[in-house]
Amino acid sequence: MKKYFLTGLVTLLPLAVTIWVIHFVVILLTNPFMGIVTALLYRLPIRPFGIVTSDQLIRVISQIIILVTLFLITLFLGFVARKYFFGQVIRLGDRLMHKIPLVNKVYKTSKEIVQSLLGSKKNSFNQAVLMPFPYKGAYCIGLISRDSPRTCSDALHQEMVSVFIPTTPNPTTGFLVMCLRSELILLDMKTEDAVKYVVSCAVIQPEKQGPSK
Repeated sequence: MKKYFLTGLVTLLPLAVTIWVIHFVVILLTNPFMGIVTALLYRLPIRPFGIVTSDQLIRVISQIIILVTLFLITLFLGFVARKYFFGQVIRLGDRLMHKIPLVNKVYKTSKEIVQSLLGSKKNSFNQAVLMPFPYKGAYCIGLISRDSPRTCSDALHQEMVSVFIPTTPNPTTGFLVMCLRSELILLDMKTEDAVKYVVSCAVIQPEKQGPSK
């Protein structure tokens, strides 16, 4: 019975996490526009469909319309952004956003985060490491984010590194730890394998393990 339960749990947990992440992203993207789209759809003659009420049907249709529209707008902006004129407009808008009080703080922080995660020139989260956490003698798998702020390294007179430690079984949350580079053990392990190991509660073993040379 226990083996069957664990097998079922391992089978369903990745599916549950995937559905939760997709649901979270859909709600995050569609909520700001739901009021406008639903107000427009309520003016259309939409009838109840089966056991689904009219309100539920309108909400689902609104989410689909918003997601498709956002995809097309993003695709269009990506195409036009390659043109010189639009690049100039983007740079002008970027300078204006940096001059608006309060808004510039949010804009700058959001831009740096997106560029760090999606920029091809960044090396964030490309190295899996083994580090002592939460106390000496116990070890966790982490991903190097980047070097710690210079002021932190200068305070200890040693080079420090920022490491993200994902939690089990939800890797979207975790701990950001600054530690000495000398305390890290570089692993010959892909970041994808490291995340799989954490998400699966150590059930899925990486192909390669051990410190790199």
